Amino acid sequence: MTNDNPRIGLIAITKHGAAQVSGLAPQLPAAEIVVAEKFAATLCDLPNRIRVYRGALRSQMAALFRDYDQIVFFVSLGAVVRLIAPHLQSKDEDPGILVVDDAGEFVIPVLSGHVGGANAYAEKLAVLLRATAVITTASDVGKTIPVDILGRELGWRVEAPKINITRVSAHVVNEEPIAFVQECGARNWWTRPTPLPKNIHLFDSLDDVDMARFKAVLWVTRRDISASLWQRLDERLVVYRPPQDQQA
Repeated sequence: MTNDNPRIGLIAITKHGAAQVSGLAPQLPAAEIVVAEKFAATLCDLPNRIRVYRGALRSQMAALFRDYDQIVFFVSLGAVVRLIAPHLQSKDEDPGILVVDDAGEFVIPVLSGHVGGANAYAEKLAVLLRATAVITTASDVGKTIPVDILGRELGWRVEAPKINITRVSAHVVNEEPIAFVQECGARNWWTRPTPLPKNIHLFDSLDDVDMARFKAVLWVTRRDISASLWQRLDERLVVYRPPQDQQA
């Protein structure tokens, strides 16, 4: 869902929300403003493209989900939950949904915070607004490995059944012993300013891993993996495939 040039929608529903958007939007000139018709005139001097809606915002939600990668609402969290609920599909499909509170003190990723990039965008908005990003995703809060998107910025492709990603993610955030085996690909995959968590143990080869000691294995490899190995590791294995031209 995330990309280098996300389509951003800033949603102004109320007069106060429109005022908040008018202060933020010039810092995000590529973002589009979605505003109720009766408040549109207050935003006409901004450099952003303005999309005026008439009637209830509820009728616009399907189009907003289709047209934007990150949707930032300047309205209460409860109202946003009710608006988006009928349109939710999955974390692999839904856009990032964020809420800025009425005082402009908090930026809250509500949906697709991790895979969809709303957590990262919340942190960006928090800097612009001098606000606090309220991040609740376990791997981000705990400063540990994000199993489902690890190496994405390096072009790595994750390969595993969804149940494996779910199970292994739980082992990681619960600080259980994890074997990280890297046979290829760039070595600069750990990008956090904090040290690698102590429950993550690094290996150069799967042959060096005592499977009885570890709850899960994260394996960066270009090897073909047999069905019997997937079966033997039984929901404990997640594989990452770096680009062929990426050197270690």
